[in-house]
Amino acid sequence: MAAKKSSVSKIKLKGVDTLFGIEESEQDGVQEVRLSELKPFEDHPFQVIRDEKMEDLMESISEHGVLVPGLARPNTKGQERYELIAGHRRKFACQELQLATMPVLIRDMTDDEAIVAMVDSNIQREKLLYSEKAFAYRMKYEALKRQGNRSDRTLVQLGPKLEKRWAAELVGKEVGENISAIKRYIRLTYLEKELLRLVDKGTLAFTVGVELSYLKLPEQKCLLAFMNETGTVPQGTQAREMKEASRERGLGEEKIQTIMLKPKAGIEKIKISGKKLRQYFPADYSQKQMEEIIFHLLEDWKRNSGR
Repeated sequence: MAAKKSSVSKIKLKGVDTLFGIEESEQDGVQEVRLSELKPFEDHPFQVIRDEKMEDLMESISEHGVLVPGLARPNTKGQERYELIAGHRRKFACQELQLATMPVLIRDMTDDEAIVAMVDSNIQREKLLYSEKAFAYRMKYEALKRQGNRSDRTLVQLGPKLEKRWAAELVGKEVGENISAIKRYIRLTYLEKELLRLVDKGTLAFTVGVELSYLKLPEQKCLLAFMNETGTVPQGTQAREMKEASRERGLGEEKIQTIMLKPKAGIEKIKISGKKLRQYFPADYSQKQMEEIIFHLLEDWKRNSGR
């Protein structure tokens, strides 16, 4: 049987060692690889879309080519020859420009080594979504836990709790976050996907999303249904109360309604009989008309009283 013709050609690029730590002897590992032979990294948490920054990248590649190679490893799953670890945006840009190949450094890497490299190559990007950070931190955290080693560890094995803390601290140190922030981001990965999308949009506060992530998934779905029906969004106190209720006795639809419809702290609820109000208005006035007149009169009172 004839040997399969290689679809890659070796090239040399200078300066790539600063990104991937490429030794001079390893520069021969940078090759021109067909885009069709590059499989996206499994569970890659970062979005790749055609936005303004992508347009800038496409313009740069169109004028100068791909200046920094991607990073890939031999693929053991599927038909593609390689699994792309870093360079998904560059690959997308090349596809949009209808290029056939891009420069890629091929390395043999374990699953955990590949995860750490994938996260590290993307996490410094500007304007990452909360969800992107959350899943990236979790992937790296779990990879480091599995690796269970570091250059400055003593010969004494760490216990499970210290192992977890060490992994979280290391992730935080490398991305400029404290251990508490890392844990909160990781909690977001337990949030129902639509609720997580609301956190990304800013509709749901980050801290509220963290509290809601402790609810069981059916409870989260029940809350989401209530939010969609009423157009309401839980605040911090409500989220903490629902978390506590879920932990103690479970959170059902009735309890969600009770918590969400409870008057906010510090605001006294005033009840005025509709029957009493009606005596001051014509019988054919709608509720909206009545409200407009009431608030108009209140504004006049506020101005005249100097309040």
